Amino acid sequence: MTARGRCEGGDVALAVPGAGGAEPATAAADPPALDERPGRAGTAVVAEVTALEALRVPDALSSRVPAEQRGAGRDDVRLLVSRGRAVTHHAFRELPEQLRAGDVLVVNTSMTLPAAVNGRVGGERVVVHFSTRGADGRWAVELRAPRGAGVTGPRPGGPAGAVVRLPGGRALVLEEPLGPAAGARLWWAQAPERVPELLRRYGRPIRYGYTDRDQPLSAYRTVFAVDSPDGSGSAEMPSAARPFTVPLVAELVRRGVLFAPLSLHTGVASAEAHEPPYPERFAVPAATAWLVNAVRAAGSGRVVAVGTTAVRALESAVGADGVVRPAEGWTDLVVTPRRGVRVVDGLLTGLHEPQASHLLMLEAVAGREALRRGYEAALQERYLWHEFGDVHLILPDEERNAPDCFSNEW
Repeated sequence: MTARGRCEGGDVALAVPGAGGAEPATAAADPPALDERPGRAGTAVVAEVTALEALRVPDALSSRVPAEQRGAGRDDVRLLVSRGRAVTHHAFRELPEQLRAGDVLVVNTSMTLPAAVNGRVGGERVVVHFSTRGADGRWAVELRAPRGAGVTGPRPGGPAGAVVRLPGGRALVLEEPLGPAAGARLWWAQAPERVPELLRRYGRPIRYGYTDRDQPLSAYRTVFAVDSPDGSGSAEMPSAARPFTVPLVAELVRRGVLFAPLSLHTGVASAEAHEPPYPERFAVPAATAWLVNAVRAAGSGRVVAVGTTAVRALESAVGADGVVRPAEGWTDLVVTPRRGVRVVDGLLTGLHEPQASHLLMLEAVAGREALRRGYEAALQERYLWHEFGDVHLILPDEERNAPDCFSNEW
């Protein structure tokens, strides 16, 4: 089946998956090489400086509770839209008006885990953040110091051989740090069997100090989340998709916007400024690779990633020739302005701290000046930051980079 859109340059054909008439793209090269186990080779500390170093976000702009507890629902958040250097302000419910038929939204289906569990190291109380399950069955964990009211603070990792007592008579043993030993937050640990069962019984969502109180696990899961057969999931929510609701997704589909699922299981995000993300497990299925390639080949739709996790996964599956291929495993890709993006045209994401390495990815998509203008506008208009806050849609300059499509016929 083919959808045809009328543009100034003539009709544009869009391949629609699963309807016949088009074949998946044939891989011309092997998928990108991936480490079998993260944390071994390590990644260099991001040396590039973000465009927003001088900006400061007031504490009052930290979103402390989910949108549905301060408004009319999950989608009751604001939407900052950057088209090139132009900035406009909208409600998130207006997202369908910002997209067009033939655009594809790439969404992360990873399920958020209740990844925080109380424990003890000797007589010391700790909170264990289960970050990532390795290919060898070990878990990368971060030990945090409880500070009352459900909040934790940083704690030195290790030492090697330390035994962490867990609920239910279980324990884990710290073995080696991920990366350099000095100051390492994350450590590989021999963990008890059936960690997902342990988390379901004793775990709770990871929470940071800017939030007011504990929230149910459902508050940290998105409408796109699906269970993994082996119980894998994300230590922290892929939060860019949080404002989506079933009615909004249905409206986007009605308007001809396509959805392409993939998964990237996020690790803990309590990283220092400029600390690159750790390797994470991802999967880009064949149907998603084909759909993205088809939309790009048609030339009328845009590939818009929902969240930095979707960018990292999708860009890990694309070759130097710009073709996306099915891929799964570990990715240590860090997207920066120097590396750039190969298939992502736009990005829907939350608002990040000015020192966060995620902003280098945003700059790679938007450009430095566009990103600076967007964040200055967000501060001026008092948008809310963090996982329960407002969202930012970054699109290419319409006049320079996109056809002028005004209607679609099926």
